[in-house]
Amino acid sequence: MTNKHWERQRQMQKQTPTLENKKLHCEKNNTAHNTNDISVNRLIVRRGQSFLVTFELHGPFRSTTDLMELTVETGPKPSEALGTRSVFGLPEGRWKRSSWKVKVHQGSVLPAGSITLDITSPADAPVGEYSLSVKTSATASVGSSLGKLLLLFNPWCQEDSVHLPEEEERQEYVMREQGLVYKGSDKYISSMAWNFGQFEDDIVDICLKLLDVNPKCLSDPAKDFSARCNPIYVSRVVSAMINANDDRGVLMGRWDGQYDGGMSPTHWNGSVEVLRRWLKYGGNPVKYGQCWVFAAVMCTVLRCLGIPCRVVTNFQSAHDTDKNLTIDNFFSDYGVRPKKSLDSVWNYHVWVEAWMTRPDLSAGSLYDGWQAVDPTPQEKSTGTVFTAADPAPVKAILQGHVDLKYDVPFVFAEVNADRVTWMVFADGSKKKIFTDSVSVGQNISTKAVGSDKRVDITANYKHAEGWY
Repeated sequence: MTNKHWERQRQMQKQTPTLENKKLHCEKNNTAHNTNDISVNRLIVRRGQSFLVTFELHGPFRSTTDLMELTVETGPKPSEALGTRSVFGLPEGRWKRSSWKVKVHQGSVLPAGSITLDITSPADAPVGEYSLSVKTSATASVGSSLGKLLLLFNPWCQEDSVHLPEEEERQEYVMREQGLVYKGSDKYISSMAWNFGQFEDDIVDICLKLLDVNPKCLSDPAKDFSARCNPIYVSRVVSAMINANDDRGVLMGRWDGQYDGGMSPTHWNGSVEVLRRWLKYGGNPVKYGQCWVFAAVMCTVLRCLGIPCRVVTNFQSAHDTDKNLTIDNFFSDYGVRPKKSLDSVWNYHVWVEAWMTRPDLSAGSLYDGWQAVDPTPQEKSTGTVFTAADPAPVKAILQGHVDLKYDVPFVFAEVNADRVTWMVFADGSKKKIFTDSVSVGQNISTKAVGSDKRVDITANYKHAEGWY
């Protein structure tokens, strides 16, 4: 809209309306958006779903002649091209191309200047904190702040890429704050209670802080904020930030039994203390974690942001450092090992599954659904440490589609690698003497929906041996 038009509209008003009695209806909106467990004192809504705001003007609003323009912005240098800024308003026809939409709610009393707006964000908007402002033709170019809002992923919205169809599953994988993590061995499976606490005070702010200090955001914040529309991107960032390798991540791993200067991984029984410690000490890593701690803390962050998530334990879990899909052990014909293999099989390993679509892999829905995401730092055959480049579609792991991103071969090997024993001879040649194609990947487990029972999901990851 041109400045001349705004000035002409302003002069049409005999009064100069200003905004008063601004209401974000936090309790009502948050309850409707399933965020009231986080807070009812600030506006926290989910994308693709409408919410209400109310304000009063010192004068009537004429829907036939007056104009209203709203602006939402998130991140540094907000941009409509990047999806981090949207300008929209009334009448609707003037802003047809805007991604955010607004309607006058039926509770408005326009002649008295009392306006309630029904605002809807797009189902693919970036998640995070937004500012919301409004101007009318009566206030010309001067915009008035309506306040701040947090926007989260929305598993209840069919158009959102994290949409989860069943309400019972949404309650389990988004809303439930307590759960179980499975440990032990394939013969003796034990469970431990875990407080995810994703809705406790300040956790949502810590989760957003985690995104803000990730290396990609620090190097190009405008691009990073824009990419937060994509749960694939967000899950990759969170996975990298849960461990402290190569960034300002939450947890430092340790497996040598020496826990001086920190806590043993067995100390933790919930994510809240871990995340609050990370924030309290300026983003320095909390000491120490192992696989179940990394996974459980990541589950908290994803559930808080609105991405359905569950913790998964794989027993007899292969650790294939050279990505040849086998776990190799070498012996010489004179009784000693000729070389040490970094390949190994752990009693158990814990990761998470996150629910989302994968349009980057298939035009259809072939790889949609649960994605394996592993925040535990892994070891390369070179001895350096890295984090698996997830998410890996569980459907791709099942079908052995190891050419797909992200890092499907690594997770495929964790559940399906062969254990191969080699005899190495003095001349350097070797002979395969035994192959075990059964023992890796046993009793893959997660907590049941709505109960504390263990569910075996091995069939989601691998076909029965001998299947064709």
